[in-house]
Amino acid sequence: MNHTATPAAGGLPEAAGSAIDALPGGLEAGIEAVLMVIDEPIAAGHLAQVLEVSEERVTAALEKLRAQYDGGDTPRGFELRELAGGWRIFSRRDFAPFVSRFVIDGQTARLTQAALETLAVIAYRQPVSRGRIAAIRGVNVDSVVRTLLTRGLIHEAPDDGESGATLYQTTSYFLERLGLGSVSELPRLSPHLPGVGDIDDYDVDSPWQ
Repeated sequence: MNHTATPAAGGLPEAAGSAIDALPGGLEAGIEAVLMVIDEPIAAGHLAQVLEVSEERVTAALEKLRAQYDGGDTPRGFELRELAGGWRIFSRRDFAPFVSRFVIDGQTARLTQAALETLAVIAYRQPVSRGRIAAIRGVNVDSVVRTLLTRGLIHEAPDDGESGATLYQTTSYFLERLGLGSVSELPRLSPHLPGVGDIDDYDVDSPWQ
């Protein structure tokens, strides 16, 4: 008995009755299983290859899952977002202050208070130079900046061609740890961080630049 195969857009041919459909929850459950273990957004085409179905089916299932998470009788603390050409599950924006508190508390054992304060300055005033950060903290921040660079929480911003100073900004990994889609979603923590609100009052020409 011959089975016809439908080419999966951007993926493998889809046999009639894909193996994923025989599992509990079918395609939607399979997509959720993959989304739970990824470290960065995954494209619908990549999901189609992994699950051996067409990209059209995957896209339709993703949209259905997103609608389920956003509606229904039981509100979810997470949501499915499409960004940077892919899909990923994030904690819901409404809970950002609590998630941020958990992440910051969880990093205290790994990052010093100085590192956390420096990271906060960069997050809320990016792109920002070492000189401006040091002016706020009143200490040399070279080693702290190197630590944050090593942890992948910040990176050098594109050269603006004006000041000549190296500028730093947060990375996508930093946002992922907070469950945010962009820096515009950062919770309003600055009122609780001494000096951050006055950063623009400091001279960029600092001895620590």
